[in-house]
Amino acid sequence: MDQEAFKSRTKQLALRVIRLVEALPHSQTATVIGRQLLRSATFVGANYRAACRGKSTPDLIAKLGIVLEEADECLYWMELLVEASLVPQEKLAGLMSETNEIVAMTVASIKTLRERSKKLQILDCRLMMLLLFQSSI
Repeated sequence: MDQEAFKSRTKQLALRVIRLVEALPHSQTATVIGRQLLRSATFVGANYRAACRGKSTPDLIAKLGIVLEEADECLYWMELLVEASLVPQEKLAGLMSETNEIVAMTVASIKTLRERSKKLQILDCRLMMLLLFQSSI
């Protein structure tokens, strides 16, 4: 999936959560959980956009780590909505599935970036050793 498609998915997640929160029952518990869910869902897309502007691989990995944390937090708040009997499981199944997919894709991206970063570090070390060896001749 390309960057623009993932940006769109994370924005759609936020928009779906906005509609969900607006439809929650008017109780203190639903309001508190709804605010937390809304905050974390909107942070997923916002932080992914920031990650797209990362200045380095470590910066990108760190920002994607925030995306992962916020997406996982969304799942937590949705689980609470279901377990507190505020929203039926069936109503959240699709949204939770989409959020789980975003989590999985983010985990895979972080893993790939870390592996590439390690390979580059190994190549950098080998290049340095080669340069040092050549300069000593």
